[in-house]
Amino acid sequence: MAEVKISAETRTEFGKGAARRLRRADKLPGVVYGHGGEPLHVALPHHDTLMALKHSNVLISLDVDGKTQLVIPKDVQRDVLRTGVLTHVDLLVVKRGEKVSVEIPVQTEGDLAPGGNLLEHVLNALPVLAEATHIPESVTVSVAGLEAGASVLAKDITLPSGVVLDVDEDAVVLQVLASQAEEAAAEAAAGEETAEA
Repeated sequence: MAEVKISAETRTEFGKGAARRLRRADKLPGVVYGHGGEPLHVALPHHDTLMALKHSNVLISLDVDGKTQLVIPKDVQRDVLRTGVLTHVDLLVVKRGEKVSVEIPVQTEGDLAPGGNLLEHVLNALPVLAEATHIPESVTVSVAGLEAGASVLAKDITLPSGVVLDVDEDAVVLQVLASQAEEAAAEAAAGEETAEA
């Protein structure tokens, strides 16, 4: 996983007006919390934070007024109209060796069995517990040869060492849906059998 250094400054002004002024200065309002400490309101450099968040579950070495602590993003709010613009970020303080609950993206490889079936991501990200400084960026699942009706459960996914599921092991992560053409053909065949009967 990536570790990125970012410098921030504390902020004392709050509200929409203050947030707009920060954004005009290419800064991003954020809150740092965790480990029983008081929430710390910060202003982060927008571009640096945006680049850091391109990495899934990035570990950030955050320097605020000369004090450095490790944080991970927990909630990122984005502008609904402008792509690539962040509006607010919540950062969780973590310590080396500590297990944290995170979601890692699920990626697939391989081709489904022939037939034009569709692969549905029931869970786009898999909830896991992982050591704060060793959070996987993603997990890859092979869907090669899977046919309609097949599903991949959370317990079927191989996780890196030290990472455990933080979701019901029987939760469906991926499932293969029959193509609509196949479903229509099956319904037509069932209709013909009923008519013959």
